[in-house]
Amino acid sequence: MPAAGAGSRMQASVPKQYLSINGAAIIEHAIKVFLDNHEIQRIMVPLAENDQSFSHLNIAKDRRVATTAGGSSRAHSVLNGLNALSVEGSHLLVKDSQSLVKDSPSLVEDSDWVLVHDAARPCLSSALLEHLIDSLRDDDVGGILAVPAKDTLKRASKTQTIMATVDRSDIWQAQTPQMFRYGILKAALTSAIEQNLNITDEASALEYMGYQPKLVVGDAGNLKVTTPEDLALAEFLLSGPFGE
Repeated sequence: MPAAGAGSRMQASVPKQYLSINGAAIIEHAIKVFLDNHEIQRIMVPLAENDQSFSHLNIAKDRRVATTAGGSSRAHSVLNGLNALSVEGSHLLVKDSQSLVKDSPSLVEDSDWVLVHDAARPCLSSALLEHLIDSLRDDDVGGILAVPAKDTLKRASKTQTIMATVDRSDIWQAQTPQMFRYGILKAALTSAIEQNLNITDEASALEYMGYQPKLVVGDAGNLKVTTPEDLALAEFLLSGPFGE
C-alpha cells in the first residue's frame, strides 16, 4: 500500500492519507479491510523518508503490518515494497487455498499473489475485496477493479474547449486493489522504471509488457480521496450503515 505521496491537491497540512474520518486516519480505513480478510498474510506500506505519522497509528501496531522506504514515484514505491517483501520473507498475498499457511513466513514465489491498494482509498468493502480475489485466483496474470464509464466524455484542448466526444462504450475507470502475480508485477515495474515510462497504476506497467489484465467490476463507492469533496463523500459512505 504505497503511502509516500503528499496529496497536494487536498491543500491540507498533512498528507491526505492521514486525514481523519470518523476518528481514524484514511489509511487506517484502507488497511483494516485487508486485515479483516483471512487470506491476507502481510501488508507492506512504503512511506516517505520524513514520515512521522504512520508509527503513531493504532494500525501500525498490528504484527502483520510492516513499512519500508517509499520512492520518488508510485512505481518506485511499489517496487520498493515488493523488494521488501522478498527480503523479509513474509508478504501480502493470497495463496492457493490448499496451500495457505497463516502466520508462517516463507520466501516469496513468483506465482504468489500480491495486491496493491491506494492508501487514500478508504471505502473498499470486504465483499468487493473478496469478489476481486475470487475472480482472479485462477488467472495466470491478474487484474484490477474498475467501473465502466457512465458520463459522456469529452476530449479537451489546451484552452479547455471541446475537441471531440469520446466513445465511452469501451472505457473503464481503474480502481484499486490491483492484483497480480508477484513475479510478473515486479518484472513489469522494473522494466517500466528502466525505460522511464509514465506509470500511473500497476496495470499500465503490465500493459507495456504486452499483458492484458482482467477487468473486475468494482463499485463507484470505492472512491479515492483526492479533493475536499471526496473527503466529505468518503465520510458519508463510512458513516452509519454505509460503513458497516
